[in-house]
Amino acid sequence: MKKILVAEDNAVNRELLRELLEMRGYTVAEARDGEEALRMIEQTEPDLLLLDIGMPVLDGFGVVLKLRENPRFALLPVVAVTAYAMQGDREKILNSGFDGYLSKPVNARSLAEELDRLLSKRAHEDVSQDQASGRQPSGKARAAHDSK
Repeated sequence: MKKILVAEDNAVNRELLRELLEMRGYTVAEARDGEEALRMIEQTEPDLLLLDIGMPVLDGFGVVLKLRENPRFALLPVVAVTAYAMQGDREKILNSGFDGYLSKPVNARSLAEELDRLLSKRAHEDVSQDQASGRQPSGKARAAHDSK
């Protein structure tokens, strides 16, 4: 089962995202600010991070910067979930190290499409890396490869 970390300072938004994710069969962990998100990533090693941009303590840009500097989490898929929806915001966010972008209020269909896109891409990359190194694919990667 895939694990998603939701980093969002607004309790109502966290609850909505958790419900949408659990309905699709994901395990969900939650963080209320950027610093807590970084601690939770270390503890839970999620498959994907849904990250609000405007959070206290450390904003989403700061979190993604720290993740991309850490070899252990540099490839973790990170989706911005944000109210920043002005012209140019999406491009700025994607150029800052995020892998995906969802504007608030979150649309359940758009969320599902982003998750499917990024998680299937990651599973494919895991299989490719295992094959290139001559290793047996990990359980997650082997299952993704075998299902194709």
